[in-house]
Amino acid sequence: MRNWKGVTVTVAVGAAVALQAVPAQATVSVPGASGQGAANAATNGKQVTVGVSKVRYSGDTKRKGAQSTGDLKSVDGNWTPPACWYEPTYSPKEMEAMVKDWRDIKIFGIGDLIGNLYDSKYKTGDPKDGGYKDYNLDQEGKGMFWAAVKNPDREDDPEANLCDKPPFWVDNGQTPKEPLAVSPRVLGEAAAGTVDLTPTEIAMAPSTTSTVNLPTWVWTPSKGFKEKHASASVAGITATATATPVALHLAPGTSDATLFPASGTCSINADGSIGKEFVAGMAGQTPSCGVTYQRAGTYGLKASVTWKISWTATTGGGDNLPDSIYTTPPQTVTVQEIQSINR
Repeated sequence: MRNWKGVTVTVAVGAAVALQAVPAQATVSVPGASGQGAANAATNGKQVTVGVSKVRYSGDTKRKGAQSTGDLKSVDGNWTPPACWYEPTYSPKEMEAMVKDWRDIKIFGIGDLIGNLYDSKYKTGDPKDGGYKDYNLDQEGKGMFWAAVKNPDREDDPEANLCDKPPFWVDNGQTPKEPLAVSPRVLGEAAAGTVDLTPTEIAMAPSTTSTVNLPTWVWTPSKGFKEKHASASVAGITATATATPVALHLAPGTSDATLFPASGTCSINADGSIGKEFVAGMAGQTPSCGVTYQRAGTYGLKASVTWKISWTATTGGGDNLPDSIYTTPPQTVTVQEIQSINR
């Protein structure tokens, strides 16, 4: 199959799908699909959808599956990047060729099953019922079939199955009424979800055991806390997401502690670092970022950096998105008392 590399295609049971009843279920590994999206064919109990995203990402983007040292979360638990959308995917000739490629799959008759489904809608369909004749070949160059695609970072998310409509025709220059159709906002939010933020790693002095009522200095070994930009482009639209670091916040893991500054919020330095590295000769000074524990024990010190997120588009417009917080796993701090002998 053309340009489809290593994609597992799942055909799910559909009792009364929009295109045609699907009587069986099978999982087929298709030689094929590289790129930002994933090819898929799934009825999801409704209808077949197929699409490989043509969105291209650039700038400070993270790669799918990259491991991080912290946990990135939006402060608004209700916001996540879009899980799926519809975008211009197939010209009439590409639509016809895609169906032919499906028919080349001979495993369990899946290829002919999918081919028949598509032919019934796009080759011999009734326009009055939303069907098409001969894949709209007479409209070549005048529009595209828009297909559902999944955000590669959320393709296993249940919300990725919300885009369950079969490909639909859109004339050039027209904007689909479908709310999940790709738009500057969809691209802006998709780009925001790919920004590769600097991990919140901290260094401490003392690095192993702290002492009651003596300050523990905190700083970041990285100087990468600077503005980041990631762009997403498709269909002549480019949206760019901007992430700006705001500050680092310390949570000492106990109320028996004094924070520096008192708010526990350490500002970003001009060079992109946070705090000040402790060096010999600084004992007795007050850290610009740190904590003093007032009771012996073992505590989990957390550090989190807040990033402000926004997007703009080449077509105009833009918006602010909920702030994101990058938090490290708790860092164990052992605090001891200095023992003295009374004479």
